[in-house]
Amino acid sequence: MTSTILQLSEPFGRVAYRVAGQGAPVLLIHGVGMQSAAWGPQMDALSATHRVIALDMPGHGGSDPVAADADLPVFVAWLDAVLTALGLGPVNLAGHSMGAMIAGGYAACHPDKVARVALLNGVFCRSPEARQAVIARAEDIRKGRFDLQTPLKRWFGDSPIEQAALDKVAGWLSSVDNDGYATAYAAFAAGDSTYADRFSSIACPLLALTADGDPNSTPAMAHAMAEAAQNGRAVVLAGHRHMVNLTDPDAVTDALREWLETPAAGKDAA
Repeated sequence: MTSTILQLSEPFGRVAYRVAGQGAPVLLIHGVGMQSAAWGPQMDALSATHRVIALDMPGHGGSDPVAADADLPVFVAWLDAVLTALGLGPVNLAGHSMGAMIAGGYAACHPDKVARVALLNGVFCRSPEARQAVIARAEDIRKGRFDLQTPLKRWFGDSPIEQAALDKVAGWLSSVDNDGYATAYAAFAAGDSTYADRFSSIACPLLALTADGDPNSTPAMAHAMAEAAQNGRAVVLAGHRHMVNLTDPDAVTDALREWLETPAAGKDAA
């Protein structure tokens, strides 16, 4: 696995990413507060058959931040700049949480540049009550009132594998730049329905995967995303929460392998 810096033109600056393997490209985008290392189990497994590229989102890891008022479309534009600079497309695109929002928005806006899209623990059309709660958390983060324990309690249970994953995630959350985190979280809080009415234009294979214990990326949301797309499939893993790619890595990798083997055609194709 190699760590690399890519220099983009203004306004995006430097992008840090990890790359491993050879073959058709799979590009991975992590969630708010994380970094490309959060995809470790999937990079290790999928790089046996694919060229796997895991990005550090703006303001995370080694990537430069975007403007403090950036909304979800800015992050989608950032991804387009990355893929253009890397000369990739059509690409297999997967995102987790905020990364799933970016990936879904990108597939809706640039269908010719996406072969397949996978949305892990994605958020889609929150209820008014849930939206208000996440907007309030975004404001707390913006003001520097970040409580590390609250998301960890929400994301993890008490099993040994969950506690091992919790330790890694706590380290990433503790090291993230607060301004970059606040900007991304604000876009995450406001972006759950930004591209919802354009999911019907996504014709490539779409995987919407979540866990039955995730209160924010619910099974109902996964099914709604899959049903909105032309060639969608929902997978709900039992007994896990938000960081399912770390707490049930084999099941997530198996789902991604099946997704990568799905012919890149719409529902109506032969």
